[in-house]
Amino acid sequence: MTPEFWQLRWQTGRIGFNQDAPNPLLIKYFDALKLSVGSHVFVPFCGKSVDMIWLANQGFHVVGVELVEEAALAFFRENKLDFTVTPQLTHPSIRFYRSKINKQSITIITGDMFALTDKDLGEIDGVYDRAALIALPKEMREAYSAQVQALTQNAPQLIVTLNYDEEAWEGPPFSVTPKQILDYYQNSYVIKKIFNAPSILNAAPELAVSEQVWLLCPKPKADLK
Repeated sequence: MTPEFWQLRWQTGRIGFNQDAPNPLLIKYFDALKLSVGSHVFVPFCGKSVDMIWLANQGFHVVGVELVEEAALAFFRENKLDFTVTPQLTHPSIRFYRSKINKQSITIITGDMFALTDKDLGEIDGVYDRAALIALPKEMREAYSAQVQALTQNAPQLIVTLNYDEEAWEGPPFSVTPKQILDYYQNSYVIKKIFNAPSILNAAPELAVSEQVWLLCPKPKADLK
């Protein structure tokens, strides 16, 4: 899956993954991360998600990463937020879009997430992943999960996934099995499934789909493999 794939999706308006309202699972389960007000939350592949508005309104600083610059621009314009733009000195194609809601900062970093370091993100206290892991095919997920852990220093994560028969339909969004969650994260995290229920995939409404929410809590350093 290439950057051009996602560029085309945004250019042609094929962004069914984008929601007009904050995700109900975010609202219901975000407290499981036990973050204090003022914490910094990382939102990978954030697009123009209004989940970031919800997080800022709850008192959290938000740091998103988005490949498609058009999506970041749409986020600030549609939410009527003034913003500044600063290029990264070593990678000018990477840009930092910054704004504020009340006293909470919202930063969207545009460009290749794999070109970033933890210094680009700054201190991260928690990760909210609704549309990143399931946006990637199986062969890209291990590298993605490792990069998120490196960027956030193994901050706790709340991850929303879908699970369905991949022979019946091919994503994105892609199916992620419980075993794959273990494979990607069990070395660094204690993993708990806190939600599991039937769901509907708009692109394939006839498909049997289940939706899960996973809580990942960092293992004590003595337990890390």
